Amino acid sequence: MRFYCALIPGSSLDWLSTVQGDTPSGPEGSVGLAGFTLGDQRSMAIEAGPLDPFNHSFSIMVECDDQAGIDRLWDALPEGGTAEQCGWLRDRWGLCWQVVPKRLGELMADPDPQGRSPRHRGHADDGQARHRRAGGDGTGLSPCQDRPAGR
Repeated sequence: MRFYCALIPGSSLDWLSTVQGDTPSGPEGSVGLAGFTLGDQRSMAIEAGPLDPFNHSFSIMVECDDQAGIDRLWDALPEGGTAEQCGWLRDRWGLCWQVVPKRLGELMADPDPQGRSPRHRGHADDGQARHRRAGGDGTGLSPCQDRPAGR
């Protein structure tokens, strides 16, 4: 959690509770519960150990103001994990993330075909990963970067 808090602006590790004895969730002294804030959103986490591994039914979405913010998170989060398609990635601990432009909803709803990439009108099934802005003016959006998923 310290890694996430250091990476995302507006974040803090608010409190930790350690395991008092060895359990299936972890050894004595390991983190059992934690309260934290990611990007001004308060959350709590519980260590369930191997009983409940992460999957796509839960992910954290981070909205970025600009391409530099997207790139910064994409350079750090998948290290030791895997990049997935169209803004999704899985970090080294198996947690799924969606790193997207803050304007994603606006761009997706734009009826002007010049306002977004043609690939956003259909399913992007080209093995690409990171969201990229289309064109030099940054007004459009290409859903995926020119680098293969998993790289």
